[in-house]
Amino acid sequence: MRLTREPQVQVGIMTSRRISVVFHGGFRCGADIVSGRIELEMNADGLIPWNGSACAELLFEPLDNGFVFDLEDVTIGVSFHWERRETQRFRGSLRMLSGTEGITAVNVVGVEEYLLSVISSEMSATASPALLRAHAVISRSWLLAQMAETRTLTQPSECVASQQHAGFDEIIRWYDRDDHDRFDVCADDHCQRYQGVLRQTTPAVADAVAATRGQVLMYGGYLCDARFSKCCGGAMELFENCWEPVSHPYIQARRDSIDPSDLPDLTYDDTARSWILGSPGAYCNTSDPEILSQVLNDYDRETSDFYRWRVEYTQQELAGLLLRRSGIDFGSIIDLEPLARGTSGRIYRLSIRGTLRSVTVGKELEIRKWLSESHLYSSAFVVERSGMDADGIPARFVLHGAGWGHGAGLCQIGAAVMGAKGIPYDRILMHYFPGSSIETLY
Repeated sequence: MRLTREPQVQVGIMTSRRISVVFHGGFRCGADIVSGRIELEMNADGLIPWNGSACAELLFEPLDNGFVFDLEDVTIGVSFHWERRETQRFRGSLRMLSGTEGITAVNVVGVEEYLLSVISSEMSATASPALLRAHAVISRSWLLAQMAETRTLTQPSECVASQQHAGFDEIIRWYDRDDHDRFDVCADDHCQRYQGVLRQTTPAVADAVAATRGQVLMYGGYLCDARFSKCCGGAMELFENCWEPVSHPYIQARRDSIDPSDLPDLTYDDTARSWILGSPGAYCNTSDPEILSQVLNDYDRETSDFYRWRVEYTQQELAGLLLRRSGIDFGSIIDLEPLARGTSGRIYRLSIRGTLRSVTVGKELEIRKWLSESHLYSSAFVVERSGMDADGIPARFVLHGAGWGHGAGLCQIGAAVMGAKGIPYDRILMHYFPGSSIETLY
C-alpha cells in the first residue's frame, strides 16, 4: 500500500451559533480577501450571512502557507473534569458549515502538520524522542485508518443496543465515528486532541514527526486501528470490549511489563479484585514526576491517582448521579454488579440494581459516563458497599479502580517509562501492537 502524496485531513474544531475568527494574513473566500477579526453568526434560516448573501458553507484559504488563523472560545476536554475554553491557532484552510446546532469550524490541513499539534496536545512536548516517535506513528495510523473507514461508511455508526435480556433492561453503547459525517475527525478526546500550532512547543516534536514521516502500523496489508489511552492500569484491554465487536489480532491481552505474558485472568471477578486492590508491577506503575511530566500536560496533572484510584459516593449522591447521567430513576441503589470483565479487569457489562428499576449498562465508556459527573477514570473497578439498612440498602459505595482510559493499545504512561529506559520506538510499538509492522505509506 503506497500513496502518491501526503493526504489532507478535515478536523472539526468547534460548533457554536456564533464564532469569532482572527485571520493573521490574507485569506481568500470566494472573490473576497479577508484579514483581521470577523464574527459569523447564523441567521434565522440557519445560514451564514456573508457579503450580502447567506451561505450553507464558507471556505477561507490562506494566500501564503505561513498565514494562520485563531478560533476563540474553543472548548477542550468536553465533559471531562478539566473542561475549559481557550483560543487556538491553526494553519491550513478553514471551512465554516451551517447545521442544526450552529456553525461548525473545520480545519483542512496536511496530515503531518496535524500530527505536530496532536503529539503536543496528547502529551507534553518534552517527552522522550522514543515516545514522541512511537506516538507519531500510532496517531498517523489511527487517523488514516479512521479516514479510510469513515469515507466508506454508508450509514451513521453510532452503536446503541437497548433490549430486554433475561427479564432486565439492557443498554449497550459504544462510541466511535458516530458524530462525524461532515469531517474526518474531531479535535477533542473523542478522537485525538488537536489544539492548534500553539501546542507545538519543542523542536523534538517536529523531529519526531519528520523522522517518521509517512510511517504507519500495518497488519495483514491493512492499516492498524492503533488506539491509545493514558494508563492501562497494568494490563491491556481488547478492542471488542470497548468498541464494535471486531477482534484485531494486534490488540491483545498482555501485561504492561517486561514479560507481557505474565498476566492473570482478570475476566474473573475474584482475580480482578486482587489485581485492582493491589499494586502489581508494570511499566505504567510509576510516580516518577519527570516521566509523568513527559506525558501529562498541565490539565492532565490535575489527576495524580491514575494507576490506582478511589471514588466514594453516599446512597443519595449515587442515586442522584445516575438519574442525572442516565435519565433513569433507579430509586435507592441496591448494588453495582459486574456481569462481564475484559482482559484488563475493565467492566463492559454492569448491572445496576435499584428499588425502582434494574438495568444492565455497557460498554466501558458508557459505564464511566453514568458513574461520574465527567468520566470515571476507567471501568476497571471493584465495589465496596457499607452501612446496610434492614432492607439491604447500602448507605455508601466505594469504587476502587485501576487505570485511566479504555486501556486498549498503547499505554502512554507505560510507553513513557519504556522510552526513559532507552527502549527504541519500534520496540515500544511492537510491545503494544504485537504482530504489526512499521511501513512507509508516502
